[in-house]
Amino acid sequence: MARFDLYGLGAALVDTELRVTDAELQAHGIEKGVMTLVDEARQHQLLAAFDGHLALAQRASGGSAANTVIALSCFGGRAYYSCKVADDDNGHFYLRDLAAAGVAHNGSHGLPAGITGKCLVLITPDAERTMNTYLGISEQLGPENLELDALAASTWLYVEGYLATSTTGRAAAIRAREAARAAGTRVALSLSDPGIVAHFREPLREMVGERVDLLFCNGDEARAWTGADSLETAAVRLRERADRFAVTLGARGALVFDGRELHEVPAVPTVAVDTNGAGDMFAGAFLYALTQGFDYPSAGRFANHAAAAVVSRYGPRLPAAEHGPLLQQLRGLA
Repeated sequence: MARFDLYGLGAALVDTELRVTDAELQAHGIEKGVMTLVDEARQHQLLAAFDGHLALAQRASGGSAANTVIALSCFGGRAYYSCKVADDDNGHFYLRDLAAAGVAHNGSHGLPAGITGKCLVLITPDAERTMNTYLGISEQLGPENLELDALAASTWLYVEGYLATSTTGRAAAIRAREAARAAGTRVALSLSDPGIVAHFREPLREMVGERVDLLFCNGDEARAWTGADSLETAAVRLRERADRFAVTLGARGALVFDGRELHEVPAVPTVAVDTNGAGDMFAGAFLYALTQGFDYPSAGRFANHAAAAVVSRYGPRLPAAEHGPLLQQLRGLA
């Protein structure tokens, strides 16, 4: 029996969420709806420009894969996360936050000097999230940060596509995929962001390798990744590099391919105020359901419920107490 349900690999970022307008994004030359890498000076410039804006969520350990791993843990799964933080206030906070969520991690053997990564998440009135990320020491995440025994003792490996932006991060993702294959651990990967697919296509392909067991993406990412004009064509072409996949479609629900059939999973009606973390929560809930023996359509329905819950409030995660009612939804699918 596997010791961990999920082994996550990704950037360690401390999130700050602020409410802004579309006009302010344009005034500061910020591309809406995507993740943009910035240096520390640019991030400080933006924080100064938005000083006094409404902070929408408390400081939290973030990063796409971290959000997914924490979601699975909060539902009751067993999770491990490999990342890289510095010996600074944010780094120590980050590891405490992971531990508080029940996630085991690789940060207990002494931390290096440097600056822990930070992400400025800007939320516009239409609930869209726009991210400006300073990776800090996360950019140096590499194969040496893997815990291969924990990976071999896991049912699933989950890798965020954002690692394609870093040479060492990409090497870590490839090494993790190879180690997972050797150990019989299944491999899931998220394309993460339309900008990543557009600007880091070849590094992403290297991370995917010949194919993955499960691919997560949204509709825009699916079309960009496959070069398809329509979602229908993309759903056919995704099978070239993924045995199974889940494509999130926002208010239209999700498309889930279980290796044999393509399933349309209806959305859960909600009033969205903040889409930050929606895809991360979807993946965490989906993987949790799979580890509990549910089929792919049921996992998709549960993941849609979880994603609807997270977009109805500010912040990329749910309070611990809100996972219980969602689990009742899952039990109802049995």
